[in-house]
Amino acid sequence: MRFLNDHLRETFGEKVYKLSLSSGCTCPNRDGTVGYGGCSFCSEGGSGEFAAKLAPIGEQIAEAKERVRRKTDASKFIAYFQSYTNTYGDVARLEALYREALAHEEIVALSLGTRPDCLGGDVMEMLTRLAAIKPVWVELGLQTIREETAQRIGRGYPLAVFDDAYRRLKEAGIPVIVHVILNLPGETKGDMLGTVRYLAELVPPPDGIKLQMLQILEGTRMAEEYRAEPWPLMDLEEYAALIAEAVALLPEETVIHRLTGDGPRRLLIAPLWCLDKKHVLNTIRRGLR
Repeated sequence: MRFLNDHLRETFGEKVYKLSLSSGCTCPNRDGTVGYGGCSFCSEGGSGEFAAKLAPIGEQIAEAKERVRRKTDASKFIAYFQSYTNTYGDVARLEALYREALAHEEIVALSLGTRPDCLGGDVMEMLTRLAAIKPVWVELGLQTIREETAQRIGRGYPLAVFDDAYRRLKEAGIPVIVHVILNLPGETKGDMLGTVRYLAELVPPPDGIKLQMLQILEGTRMAEEYRAEPWPLMDLEEYAALIAEAVALLPEETVIHRLTGDGPRRLLIAPLWCLDKKHVLNTIRRGLR
């Protein structure tokens, strides 16, 4: 069982912090290419409610570092582009943006959140060029392997697209972190563990995984669905027990990047226990022990 903080200390020799930045990208599941409005659980912020506002990248990095340094004397950072789909758009513009971020001495790696259907040949070539400068991670939003659930949440691509993108990224030597959401509507405990087991059995396995309890946010299609016909949501103890089972399935090579999520307080409808992150993490840690 390997956690991100330990992995970063081993890799970079000290604690490393993520800087949440904005690339100005949208998403094919928002602009009509695949769909409109994004996945049903996705808020207007595109899963990046805490990212910096769009501005020149130097300004974003300076402001993000200032926020971090109010709490710590950190000197190494990861440029983290989470919101929307950060390999979707003009590749020349994106490469220039990411090169500018990597040019900052204190930035030790680049992490890009994206969709597996936005990794064409030109994007893969860009990622390879960037990875020759500093480490580049690609974070893929899979959420579930169950096709019925994927259609219900409007993910917009089948599992085969994920498999192909994953294979090409690994062949290119690009580390892959996979996002999984637990307690999606209609899914059983077996379905959720089935997604984790599927990832654990990939060859080679994912470099990292993010596990998160479903958070129903105001302003999303899922919020409308939940209000119309609520489905059972796990309580904290149930979630902690599920996490323990999920983590036990993972190979040693897979670094655990997340065991819970930070839902924006002003938008969170359910489950409200997610708001007390310290209590959530302590409960999960007890379950893991």
